[in-house]
Amino acid sequence: MAYLLPSEFATKMVDAGESKIYMSTRDTLIRAFMAGAILALAAVFAITIAVKTGVFLIGAILFPVGFCMLYLMGFDLLTGVFVLAPLAWLAKRPGVTWPQILRNWGLVFLGNFAGALTVAFMMS
Repeated sequence: MAYLLPSEFATKMVDAGESKIYMSTRDTLIRAFMAGAILALAAVFAITIAVKTGVFLIGAILFPVGFCMLYLMGFDLLTGVFVLAPLAWLAKRPGVTWPQILRNWGLVFLGNFAGALTVAFMMS
């Protein structure tokens, strides 16, 4: 693993925010849907383990596995785009505007919600 200087890390975050802004609607919705579904499954898994074992600490330890999976698979969670998308605007990247940021937030919200709702319907 290579060490990144703080300035390089900040540049990578701004680049990630810019790439999320320019991502197609289809790709954004798919990545957000999958993130919502995986996080909902992680929540179900953590609650099931906590209730079945009676040790709620185990459930609390297992829930972050869902976040690790999201990161490793490159899916978009709304909390992440709340941070990354405005960074591209603050860095004055050409073509990044507030309507594009709000569009991205809306698409990711819809995708996350639809993914979580799909898992909820499948589990019920």
